[in-house]
Amino acid sequence: MTNIQSQVQKAIEELVESGAERGLQVAVYRHGEQVVDAVAGVADPETGRPVTSDTPFFSYSIGKGVASTVVHVLAERDVLDYDTPISELWPEFGAHGKERATVRHALSQSAGVPGLPAGLTVEDLCDWEKMCEIIAGSEPWWEPGEKIGYHAITWGYIIGEIIRRATGKPIPEVLQEEVGGPLGVANELFFAVPASEQGRLAQLEDAPGSEEMFGELPEDSPIFKLGPDLTAEHANRADVRSANILAGGTVTARAVARMYAALLGEVDGVRLISPERLREVSAVAMSGEDQIFGFPTAWGLGYSIGQFMSNAQETQHVFGVGGVGGSHAYADKESGTTLALTNNLLAADFGTAEQVGGIVTKVVAEG
Repeated sequence: MTNIQSQVQKAIEELVESGAERGLQVAVYRHGEQVVDAVAGVADPETGRPVTSDTPFFSYSIGKGVASTVVHVLAERDVLDYDTPISELWPEFGAHGKERATVRHALSQSAGVPGLPAGLTVEDLCDWEKMCEIIAGSEPWWEPGEKIGYHAITWGYIIGEIIRRATGKPIPEVLQEEVGGPLGVANELFFAVPASEQGRLAQLEDAPGSEEMFGELPEDSPIFKLGPDLTAEHANRADVRSANILAGGTVTARAVARMYAALLGEVDGVRLISPERLREVSAVAMSGEDQIFGFPTAWGLGYSIGQFMSNAQETQHVFGVGGVGGSHAYADKESGTTLALTNNLLAADFGTAEQVGGIVTKVVAEG
């Protein structure tokens, strides 16, 4: 394990030099101790500002893992329960036959409301009340809990409103009280980013070809019904950065790796959830053919099960969430290892995360 830092550092520097990446962070924890804190490249190509370990990156769906963790810490304290109907907390959500949808359904991508009306804009995504009203008033695509389909954007508003209604507090406040503060990373885990902190953020850019992530799609593909496309240019805007868009999150790699480590066990005396709850949230809660993408999928309570698409079946002991553009974060229950990778050149796949993850897995296996 002594050379894991140098191996990862060398790999990411080569990725930046080759042009495959612009700037990135990698952090790894092993049995509650940080063993990798590597950075390379620039956070802002225009100014040349370098990436540092405390540079926050808007990392798209990595935020789903963070929001799920908040829910589990609240459940640990009996603030909410997974089998509570969402409409008990949020009565409006029960419209059009959704009254049976539970917190468990929402976490496991099976609530049945993955889509949004045509014509919504990125500005609409920044309007919390409007988005919650739209989702609450929508008709489900399927009976909640009967099918699974990736709720790319709607997931964040559903989970966020559950958190808000259960606690009566602003979502960023709950995040810091329950996760960021106890772990000492309150200034590295954000949903809505305060204006005073936005100058620290990495600037995102879309890599050439990143728009081809899903290849050629038929005009009636459900992917087109998920909501507005949130590009790198959008994610760099102050209004988007200031909004609570829990389907994404602004994080550092070391903060997220630390969070996952505190799900597996103690980190500097802090353990976020009990071993019994860890087993529940990281077990398959819902699986089947994804109604959006058409491929087999499996979800725990807020986390995808399996390390990467290419080896998901062989890695059911791994749970986490990756984001559009190539960021990724996960925990491996078998090895006691957690890994997070953030980047600002948004690619069409998880190639960098798979490469770095492969290095970490090999070194850990070798002892």
